[in-house]
Amino acid sequence: MADRIRRRRALFAASGALVFGGIKLARELASSRSVANLLDGSGDQSARAQDLLSRPVVQKPLTAGARLLGKLIEATTEVRPPDAEAQKKPRPRATAMTRMIGGVPVRGVHIEDRAIPGRECAIPVRIYTPELSAAVPRPLVVVFHGGGWSAGDLNGTDWIASTVARDLDAIVVSVDYRLSPLHPFPAGVNDCFDALKWAAAKMTELGAEAGRIGIMGQSAGGNLAAVASLLAREEGGPEIHHQALIYPSVDLVAETRSYVTNSNAPMLDLAAIRAFIKSYLGGNSGEDWRFSPLRAPDLRGLPPALIQIAGHDPLYDDGILYSKALSQADVPVRLTAYAAMPHGFVNLPYFCRDARAAIQEVVAEQRRFLSVSRPRQGSAGNEGRPKP
Repeated sequence: MADRIRRRRALFAASGALVFGGIKLARELASSRSVANLLDGSGDQSARAQDLLSRPVVQKPLTAGARLLGKLIEATTEVRPPDAEAQKKPRPRATAMTRMIGGVPVRGVHIEDRAIPGRECAIPVRIYTPELSAAVPRPLVVVFHGGGWSAGDLNGTDWIASTVARDLDAIVVSVDYRLSPLHPFPAGVNDCFDALKWAAAKMTELGAEAGRIGIMGQSAGGNLAAVASLLAREEGGPEIHHQALIYPSVDLVAETRSYVTNSNAPMLDLAAIRAFIKSYLGGNSGEDWRFSPLRAPDLRGLPPALIQIAGHDPLYDDGILYSKALSQADVPVRLTAYAAMPHGFVNLPYFCRDARAAIQEVVAEQRRFLSVSRPRQGSAGNEGRPKP
C-alpha cells in the first residue's frame, strides 16, 4: 500500500512537471532545431556514404527541456523489458498522460481495430482510412511500432499512423505483433510479415487501389520493417516500394561508436538496449539477418529507403551503417540526422518540434515512391466529398 501511494504521488508530480517541461521544451526547440541531410538518394551516393562513420556524430546540445522530459518518462515508464508473467496480464488502457506524451490520432481519419489470421495466432491490427473520398488511388502503408521488441502497442503509433494516412492520403495498417520475453524471436518477425502479406492481399478491399506498398517502423519496429523488406524480396513478394526506417536497430551483435558516446542518453540508454536485445534474442546469437538485417549477405534489390537518426541516440550509428550498406548495394537512400533530438522523438509530437518535421519528411518520401497520378476510377466530381 505504501509503495502504491508513493507511485501515485510520483505520477502526480511528474504529470505537473511534464506540462511545464513540455512548454519549456517547445520554446527551446523553436530556436534550436537542427536537421542535416547526409544522403539524398541521388548521384553516386555509395562514395559519399563511405566516410559517414569517419565524421563526428551530427549533434547539437540537448535542450534542458528534452533532458527533463527524458527523466520524467524514465520515472513513470519502465524502460526495460517486462517479465513474462507481467505480459500475461491485460495491457493497461491509454491514459490521459500517455496520450499527452505520445499524441492522439489526427482528425479526418477513420480508425478500425481488427484481428487478422497469422500462422500461429490472430494478430491485432489497427486500420486508418482518410474520411474524405480519394481523387486518386491510395497506396498502402504498413507500420510496426517500437518498444525494444518487448513493449509498445497500437496506441503508441496513433499519431504517426493517422498523420501518414491523412497527409499521404493512404490506407495505413498498424500491427500489434507479439512481444518478448513471453514471445521471443521469431514471433515478432512472423507476425509482422504475416500482417504485411495479409494487408497486401486485401489492398483493394481496404481501399488501397494504387497497388503500391510502403513499410515503416520506429526503433525495434524499424528493425522489423527492414527484416520484412528482406523477407518480401526473398519470398518473391509482396513487392515493397518504399521503406521508412526511423532510428532503426539493425545489428544486435556489435556495439558501435554511438553506443559509447550516447550511452547515457535520455529515453534510451545502453543498459536498456542490452536488456531489450537479450530479451528478444531468447538465447540466440543475433547473427541471423532476421535479427540483424545489416548482416544480410545481399541487400541488392531492396526498396528505396528513408532512414532518420537522432543526434542523442545510441542507435545513431546503426542508421549510418545501414545507409552505407544499402548505398553500396545500389539501393537509393535518404539519410537525415535530427541533431538536437533523443531516441523516440518522433513519438513525442507535443514536446519535440522535430517530430512533425520528421513525419513531414516521411510523407514526402512516401509520396515520391508510392503515389500515383491517374484518377481513381469513378472519382470524377467527388474530390473532397466525405464518404457516404
